[in-house]
Amino acid sequence: MPSISKPSFIAPNLSRRRFIQGLAALGVLPCFNLAQAKLTTQTQVLAGTEFNLTIAETAVNFTGAPRMATTVNGSVPAPTLRWREGDTVTIHVTNHLAEETSIHWHGIILPYQMDGVPGISFKGIAPGETFSYHFKVQQSGTYWYHSHSGMQEQTGLYGTIIIDPAGIEPIQADCDYVVQLSDWTDEDPLTVFAKLKKQSDYYNFNQHTAVDFFNDAVGEGLLDAIQKRHMWNMMRMNMTDLADISAYTYTYLMNGNTSASNWTGLFRPGERVRLRFINSAAQTLFDIRIPGLKMLVVQADGQNVEPVSVDEFRIGLAETYDVILMPKEGAYTIFAQTMDRTGYARGTLATGAGMTAVVPALDKAVALSMTDMMGDMGMDAMDHSGHTNMAMEGKNVRVHHASSEYGPSVDMRVDTPRSNLDDPGIGLRNNGRRVLTYADLHSVGGSRDPRKPAREIELHLTGNMKRYSWSLDGLEFGKSTPVHFRYGERLRVIFVNDTMMSHPMHLHGMWLDLESPDGSFQVRKHTIIVQPAQRVSFLVTADALGRWAMHCHLFYHMHAGMMREVVVA
Repeated sequence: MPSISKPSFIAPNLSRRRFIQGLAALGVLPCFNLAQAKLTTQTQVLAGTEFNLTIAETAVNFTGAPRMATTVNGSVPAPTLRWREGDTVTIHVTNHLAEETSIHWHGIILPYQMDGVPGISFKGIAPGETFSYHFKVQQSGTYWYHSHSGMQEQTGLYGTIIIDPAGIEPIQADCDYVVQLSDWTDEDPLTVFAKLKKQSDYYNFNQHTAVDFFNDAVGEGLLDAIQKRHMWNMMRMNMTDLADISAYTYTYLMNGNTSASNWTGLFRPGERVRLRFINSAAQTLFDIRIPGLKMLVVQADGQNVEPVSVDEFRIGLAETYDVILMPKEGAYTIFAQTMDRTGYARGTLATGAGMTAVVPALDKAVALSMTDMMGDMGMDAMDHSGHTNMAMEGKNVRVHHASSEYGPSVDMRVDTPRSNLDDPGIGLRNNGRRVLTYADLHSVGGSRDPRKPAREIELHLTGNMKRYSWSLDGLEFGKSTPVHFRYGERLRVIFVNDTMMSHPMHLHGMWLDLESPDGSFQVRKHTIIVQPAQRVSFLVTADALGRWAMHCHLFYHMHAGMMREVVVA
């Protein structure tokens, strides 16, 4: 049994189990010695090769008002599952809901019948039924799982997966904590979606005002301020449209705790602390920093990377980052502010229970500029069809627009997008901190498949913000046909973002080998953020027969249509 570093308030006769339960209720957990293969998180940890998970509705209260959540074994987040590389696992999932359910094992390489996407890879789990997932674990690292049915991911059905390597763990640490981020709303998610469909900026309270116009006029000159407003008005777009949903309805959680509850992880001075960050939010990108500490990024999306030291990083929906810290005596705030700067999730690392550190003020929201939208560009404000056309100067590749992009589902197109990976994104540029970019990430060992691609597939991320319609190549999921990969081939997939929002794109069942702008291998991921007016390319080895989903991981974008089926045959 692992030893516990006992804070001074522990009574000598208090049992270890009761002590842990009591701390968990307070959002406080001690750190165990990793050499004894223990992981501590706030949630229950289930380890082994066979698991029983029950999906049901359970009452929760994050805001002072009781609501029903979709839970696994009665908890939000769901239990952490701990597997070992090389083992074969069986997970029996029982549905106690009144509707169909499912679990998708995000980033896990497995047979498509076990992937958990109703209508694509299996028929779903009907009320009262049990479905048994069964597959061999072929990887190691930090991953997560969530529902792919209805609105259940938004209402609480998400959990962590930790996979220990078959051999020696190359990332050495004394303490190991999961930091699982999420967003919760007391509203019915269908109501949220209906509001967005009627008014896409319903939750956006960062709108520019007359005072902002006056400040721009003072700083930039009256004529420039007028021209800038006119340009955005002509494009029918909003320069403050950073996120569809804000803290107006969202409460941001860290390991199922509100910021007021203050999830706390304990450590001894001088210990190496590993934090496994997982973005399980439905709609929120977070910018993470720990004031007073450097973060050594050692893993991205479950794959080891060459270590890189940063002050801050952006984590998109469904991404994971593992970092190593070297904290000293005292307390440190884990600060995860939302990209639109309307709220944050917060926790604490400390050498004693009850200790806290200063919580930083939210950074000021930064409005989108034409550079954010187009880079170095020349622009024809509107074409004859009433769509916005963007032309960007410099060393860029001109792209092809499918005929399906010229329709009511698309309100803008990018002709020559930027392809740089060294941009941390809106709100993080030149902020005085060292911020991680994709250009900093390099997978340990390089590419696993040295072959050059035999062909290319180009897909455009498209949308109409006023209609709250999201699509690929202008076609919503229900109107599209599958993308076909040939089994065993090596191919290049290109995403071009024709919208003003960042989209975390996820392909099920296969790794994405992100390429640098010069075409060399960069990093292996399962989810890639594509920034506005950006072109990214990645190589795929189509080694997974079957039917797979490819979609934006912004929950309401996927439901609005930004999804395709991929068939490997």
